[in-house]
Amino acid sequence: MIVAEAVVVAALLALAWNLLGSAVRPASGGAVAAAPLAPADDPSPLPDIGVIAGPTSRGPLPGLNLNSAFWRARLGELNREQVQLSELEWRVVHAGMAAAEGYVENVVLPAVRRAERAV
Repeated sequence: MIVAEAVVVAALLALAWNLLGSAVRPASGGAVAAAPLAPADDPSPLPDIGVIAGPTSRGPLPGLNLNSAFWRARLGELNREQVQLSELEWRVVHAGMAAAEGYVENVVLPAVRRAERAV
């Protein structure tokens, strides 16, 4: 059973390796097009990424956007969502700590005081 599982896993790894290798093959002999300069009002110092050009080039992979403005917008959205998530985490932790402090002050300490008076 273990040998059969190892064979299946090895076959799946070989298939994934071949698919990945055929999808991400670099274009040979392609020249990189010159990237246009960023406009003066653009706050980011990053230039646009050049696109590989040439007759042997297969072009970018499907779904891969090389426009730096696109990535700036997506990463800006991701950063905003990360800030919102951090604020939500802080509110959850703060509420949990407040609940724990309230429980200790209103339930545990009075019970301990009653127990100490009974002794």
